[in-house]
Amino acid sequence: MEFTIHLQILSIVLVTGMIMGAVANKTNFCTMGAVSDWVNMGDTGRLRAWMLAIAVAVLGVVVLEASGKVSIGNGTFPPYRTPNLGWLRYVLGGLMFGVGMTLASGCGNKTLVRIGGGNLKSLVVLAIASACAYAMLWTNFYDSVFGSMVSSTTVNLAAAGKTSQAMGELTGIGNTAFGGVLAVALLGFAFSSREFRGSFDHILGGVVVGLAVIVGWYITGGEMGAAWKEFADFADTKPLRVEAQSFTFISPMGDLARYVMNPADTSLINFGIMALVGVILGSLLYSLVSRSFRVEWFVNGGDFANHAIGAVLMGVGGVLSMGCTVGQAITGMSTLALGSLLTLVAIVAGAAATMKYQYWRMMQE
Repeated sequence: MEFTIHLQILSIVLVTGMIMGAVANKTNFCTMGAVSDWVNMGDTGRLRAWMLAIAVAVLGVVVLEASGKVSIGNGTFPPYRTPNLGWLRYVLGGLMFGVGMTLASGCGNKTLVRIGGGNLKSLVVLAIASACAYAMLWTNFYDSVFGSMVSSTTVNLAAAGKTSQAMGELTGIGNTAFGGVLAVALLGFAFSSREFRGSFDHILGGVVVGLAVIVGWYITGGEMGAAWKEFADFADTKPLRVEAQSFTFISPMGDLARYVMNPADTSLINFGIMALVGVILGSLLYSLVSRSFRVEWFVNGGDFANHAIGAVLMGVGGVLSMGCTVGQAITGMSTLALGSLLTLVAIVAGAAATMKYQYWRMMQE
């Protein structure tokens, strides 16, 4: 029975990832593109779609928690609501990721979507980012390079009587009220644009990505998640990450690298790997059905260098900040974690600064 629950959860994650990948491909949902459109052209369409995804995810978590269907708390993967606020890791990791996704032509989710569409450049990005994420997660690289820095700059909110870094608790108004206000504000921002309201693709992309995050929380933070934990305890499968969790794409790249090195050990196949594979498959299916599948390769050595450097920054920065433009900026934000907000701002700042520099350099040349 418990093993059946395990397979059910992984199957749901795979199918949800496929839907997410297909819709992201169709609608061109892209967080890096959202920043690019805004910075370079003043177009906020994809930015509003991103904010809509956050609003849907936040509202979903508020409803699930208020109704008692899901219990997220502090024991999630990654630990979004932990009372230990490592502000520097969020800011530095977010800046690195923002620069990296700009150089690599897309965030973690977009990299997977582009692979499904035939982009071999993104396959190289995935390989390099996966190797870097693996080094951060499964070797002593993180402790050697970042460990002391993170520990020395971490603020213990428990000393101030706070049990988590959820913004509803920090402000004293409660997560339900804070989440409801934030969701309404983001919805108001998204739909305040007549052009956005007239774009089916932008609305579809934002809603589906937000709903995918809700699905992840529902199946891992509710009754199915409880049975999943019992299965993991019974089977003693330590590689399984069975905490409440939802969609994120950088640490799963590290998990994928670990599995590729041990393909016979199927216990290494977890939520994140199934989500990653699902997005690629969904994008691939849409590309084939829509006849938009196109093989793309690097145009020159400089193009390869940019993507390679970007992949390194994404892999290292994404793990350091504990998430990407989906893992922190949507999934993390749905928990109202202050660290997720810091990461979101840092990612946008890093990407925007890189784009401005690229434009300045292009004008100089």
